[in-house]
Amino acid sequence: MSQSLARALTILRALADGPRSLDDLAAHVEVHKTTVLRLLRTLEADRFVTHDAEHRYRLGAGLFELSNRALEHRDIRVIARPHLVALNADTRQTVHLATYESGEAIYVDKLDATQSVRMYSRVGKPAPLHCTAVGKILVSGLPADEQTRIAHRLEYTRFTERTIDSPERYLDELALVAQQGFAEDREEHESFVNCIGVPVRDGTGAIVAAVSMSVPDMLLDHARVLGTLPRVRAAADAVSVELGWSPPSSPEGPR
Repeated sequence: MSQSLARALTILRALADGPRSLDDLAAHVEVHKTTVLRLLRTLEADRFVTHDAEHRYRLGAGLFELSNRALEHRDIRVIARPHLVALNADTRQTVHLATYESGEAIYVDKLDATQSVRMYSRVGKPAPLHCTAVGKILVSGLPADEQTRIAHRLEYTRFTERTIDSPERYLDELALVAQQGFAEDREEHESFVNCIGVPVRDGTGAIVAAVSMSVPDMLLDHARVLGTLPRVRAAADAVSVELGWSPPSSPEGPR
């Protein structure tokens, strides 16, 4: 790596911690101010850094744009796969990955349980938004006005006696999901299946996918399925970190 490139990268890493003056940056890089200023002007020309009226430098829009474009080209299914495999091996239960596409929750990956019982879901198949854990997670991450529009356009097909059957109940459920940081399908889609789902977030904190685990109640009851939540959440969080998300430094209750 060339000396100039190494110094420029050192400057960018320093600015990632917050605005810095020219003097601060020169001391950090351990070179003369004129050398740092020359590098800053080059970076500023490509909008990788910017400075204010007090000549304090900070990261610029060009760097954020480059970062976002790089993340957009990462296949979430490829990134998530190792974590889903590990979760499946750990729990021995059915694991799903779903994304929100064209108004539907779509299963984009699935690992079957090691037991003989198989779930009805399959890759490429839509998941009902009103009665699946992944559907609730994905809609809960949308703006409030869009949640309301979705709630009032759904048909609320009744799959079981527990299926949510009205916009009002659905919006209440979405609020609960957002508050507690996970969703449940407690025999709402299939009468013998309990499911929990957790969000996957990108670098902006937006929900871009959902990881879920589904278990027939003959294998685990509702309470024991809830007991696996930390493992499901850890898998989803690991995917989120690879997408650029930063976990909260100090937990403030359920995410």
